[in-house]
Amino acid sequence: MLILGNAAPFLLLGPTLGPTELILILVIVIIFFGVGRLPEVFGGLGRGIREFRRAAKDEAEDEDSETTDAPPAAESAAPAVTSEPNPPEKA
Repeated sequence: MLILGNAAPFLLLGPTLGPTELILILVIVIIFFGVGRLPEVFGGLGRGIREFRRAAKDEAEDEDSETTDAPPAAESAAPAVTSEPNPPEKA
């Protein structure tokens, strides 16, 4: 096992953003995009987040429905019944 000492909590939880860092990021975004485009930029970001959540939710629902809709293994292993009395042989 790797002994990390005092760095272990930082590496496990990751860095956190405080109010100073958030203000700095906001200032950089304002400088880069300008005040007029901020609603457009953050609106697109919000739509992207909503679409990602919707897709993740749909994927989780699909996985749940696949596990509940699947027939039990004993039923799928049963031999197929044919209507012909003697099926033709392959040459």
